[in-house]
Amino acid sequence: MNTAAKLSAYGAVLALVAGGAWAAGSAVGPFAVEAAPSGRDGTSGAEGAGHGDDHSGTVAETAQDQPAGLASSRGGYTLAPTDTTLTTGTDSFSFRILGPDGAAVTGFDVEHDKRMHLIAIRRDTSNFRHVHPEMAADGTWTVPLSLPDAGSYRVFADFKPTGGEDVTLGVDVNAAGAFEPRAYQPSRVSEVDGYQVRLDGDLVPGKASPVRLTVSKGGVPVTDLQPYLAAYGHLVALREGDLAYLHVHPEGVPGDGRTPAGPEIAFVAEVPSAGGYRLFLDFQHDGVVRTAEFTVDTDGAPVDEVEPEAEEEHGHG
Repeated sequence: MNTAAKLSAYGAVLALVAGGAWAAGSAVGPFAVEAAPSGRDGTSGAEGAGHGDDHSGTVAETAQDQPAGLASSRGGYTLAPTDTTLTTGTDSFSFRILGPDGAAVTGFDVEHDKRMHLIAIRRDTSNFRHVHPEMAADGTWTVPLSLPDAGSYRVFADFKPTGGEDVTLGVDVNAAGAFEPRAYQPSRVSEVDGYQVRLDGDLVPGKASPVRLTVSKGGVPVTDLQPYLAAYGHLVALREGDLAYLHVHPEGVPGDGRTPAGPEIAFVAEVPSAGGYRLFLDFQHDGVVRTAEFTVDTDGAPVDEVEPEAEEEHGHG
């Protein structure tokens, strides 16, 4: 799986970087940005960025320097949904990825067992979904998407076009109806379906930050986690305010003879700026994928609280 700035699977440090670009939606603004360190795809800075000329201040290059997921178009690729208005409950969501020539892309590499990873979350960071669409011959991707509550949602398409670099694009969709935004207090402990997951380690802006997620059930450490998408866990971090996107894979590979199947899952992540982040850990046990949620403020000391129990259905494909 990708993002322009993320930790490479199996131990490499992926950086999601940008200096304080707090944009909304898919807007591209005149942000002041710093040079980005190498990402998982081996490029310097954001996907496809080429900054060796005298035009580093242009809007186009500024867009390339943004954190992943803030734009619907990037590096010549565009996320084009069939419809941006959905209904609450389970609705069918379809989209295409348009290439530099404006035609639908049909060639994608398999990354972590899938050719397309789709993340959906309401803009108040509730109702996290991680699903895997199926593609038709004409390049149209379709997936059932569960949106239990009305509101504005951010949808991220995380993929690697064949012969290209990793790309993460984002677009807003809306589920009509009245809604009340939710607020989240700092929390390092999450309860989901009788499991308790604890987050240890601090996210230090601009630095590679080791973090550990420890899974237990009924007070007993879980030591037989099952691989899910070729890893024991997948961690997504979203910056509060603009939902800048960072996807991090854990250190080690299931079955490599050195990576235990729990209770700890180790990651190394780099966040771009101080502030609040929402973290979502997907893990699998007893044949069911569950999502643990955390809220971390890089400006403050760790606070141990238990999040309200997450919904049992997370829309995993």
